[in-house]
Amino acid sequence: MKISNISINLKKDKIIIKIKETALQQEIIEELTEKLPELKKLYKEEKTPIEIQGKVLKSKEMDEIQEIVKEQIDVKIEFETPKALGLHSIKKTFNKEIEDSKTTFYRNSVRSGQKIEYEGSIVILGDVNGGAEVVAEENIVILGNLRGLAHAGAKGNKKAIIAANMIVSPQIRIANIIKENPINDDIEQTIKNYAYVDENDKIILE
Repeated sequence: MKISNISINLKKDKIIIKIKETALQQEIIEELTEKLPELKKLYKEEKTPIEIQGKVLKSKEMDEIQEIVKEQIDVKIEFETPKALGLHSIKKTFNKEIEDSKTTFYRNSVRSGQKIEYEGSIVILGDVNGGAEVVAEENIVILGNLRGLAHAGAKGNKKAIIAANMIVSPQIRIANIIKENPINDDIEQTIKNYAYVDENDKIILE
């Protein structure tokens, strides 16, 4: 039985194409090519936009997917993931200088039950799922969403930061300071993407 790497769902105001995190680009292209004729049937005069979610994609991969869709359907396409693997998508949220440190890259999402530790800074090219934990002596930068636990500055560095596309973790730590982050029903109030310690030794979420 062939495993599906792509799911397509019609929402009220957009069509969601969700790509499995473990899917290879060639698999994505092949399956998308197969499914596009059916998707095209949903379109008549209405130009419902398409949003692509799931896997963190490189710019080249995004361009390739967009080109294949546009060959079949002339419609606006948006990507929920960062436009490129790099810090530019979250740098705009930083409000103070970040100290340089030894950095490692983790090139997958961190699954529930996993724990990632490093003696410098960690950059994660994916999500940190609920039930997962990331611990770094310096900074933690996540190009996806942070839903699990994150502990930056683990050996006492209060200048360390935590940054993510979206922080919806119930608890984060910087040095010995803990910040509880209750998740309520109003998602707009809970979405933050940058955490640091202020002059009063409190973790600020912005």
